[in-house]
Amino acid sequence: MSQKIAFLFPGQGSQAVGMGRELAEKFPVAQQTFDEADAALGFSLSKLCFEGPEDQLRLTENTQPAIMTVSVAAARVLAELGITPSIAAGHSLGEWSAHVVAGTMSFADGVRSVKARGKAMQLAVPPGQGAMAAILQLDAALVAEACAEAASETGLVVEAANINSAGQVVISGAAAAVEKASAICKAKGARRAVPLPVSAPFHCALMQPAQVEVARVLTALSLNDPKIPVVANVSGGIVTTAADAKDVLTRQVTGAVRWIDCEQALKNGVPADGSSSVGCKNAAPDVYVEVGPGKVLCGLLKQFDSELKSLNVENIASLEAALSELKGA
Repeated sequence: MSQKIAFLFPGQGSQAVGMGRELAEKFPVAQQTFDEADAALGFSLSKLCFEGPEDQLRLTENTQPAIMTVSVAAARVLAELGITPSIAAGHSLGEWSAHVVAGTMSFADGVRSVKARGKAMQLAVPPGQGAMAAILQLDAALVAEACAEAASETGLVVEAANINSAGQVVISGAAAAVEKASAICKAKGARRAVPLPVSAPFHCALMQPAQVEVARVLTALSLNDPKIPVVANVSGGIVTTAADAKDVLTRQVTGAVRWIDCEQALKNGVPADGSSSVGCKNAAPDVYVEVGPGKVLCGLLKQFDSELKSLNVENIASLEAALSELKGA
């Protein structure tokens, strides 16, 4: 296909009971993907995705491999239909899905790794001690100031964890420090500070024990140079080697997801050798496809630049709509 396509892979929070079922029922390659996940993990992840129960699907160590499996199944369906990306990015967990689709790691290794990652993240901080909150309509620099003030006052960790859009920064850390930083953000002019229903404070320094475990898991894997460039959450930089992939996936556990930077890197485009994204407007994607459950990243892309064309693929209806747009272009 002549048009350049960017694949976006969703992260935790996009899960829903029933996800992937329609694709698995209609496309053997999708069913095979779920079978692979079940075999790799030693339990029926497919049943958990298709039937729940929801409380089990919400457990971080189940959510992460579940979302990856749906995303990879959808990407494989698209590949069979002739739709492949020239660049990819993913939000947090989604960055791992992007690397599976890019060929950096096998799917079996990926799904086992993110289950271990999820378990390590869950165990890093005892339940109830950590928290996250979405700060709405406050500049990221002021959010960072508020976090620094709250950390100084409480002696506890609180940091910007997800820089999702100009109007949304998620903070993460010790519960008391997140509460204090939220209050400071509101005093600085934030429209709202919304506590998030999460099981642990992701993407902050409290995740250091999990980062050590993820580094161990990645060291044990056989990684390849990605077949397409993948954008890194921690930097918004372009990853084209196995060594860089290992580095950024490790640092991502405690580092902020700089999603605005990732979107900018995608928009800038990548030259044929993947060396730099600067000044390569002609290589920018023509269309962005969110591959996997939900439409969170499509929404963030619209906030970033309303002119960019985005589609999503998570079930038969969205697949057919995306194909109509992509093949009709």
